[in-house]
Amino acid sequence: MGVGDKFSNKAEELGGRAKESVGAASGDRDLQAEGQADQGSANIKQGAEKLKDKANRAADKLTGG
Repeated sequence: MGVGDKFSNKAEELGGRAKESVGAASGDRDLQAEGQADQGSANIKQGAEKLKDKANRAADKLTGG
């Protein structure tokens, strides 16, 4: 995935942290849970990107690229 995707996922993670913090501070459990879900989603996407990057590097080594 491209740098733009990585940036977008990091922004989603940071937005999730902000929502979680605001929800915790204000006692809004729904907002807090939404923030946690956003972070989880971003972390999954980031993990998938790392796997893809490793697979691409391995393929490059095999093909001499």
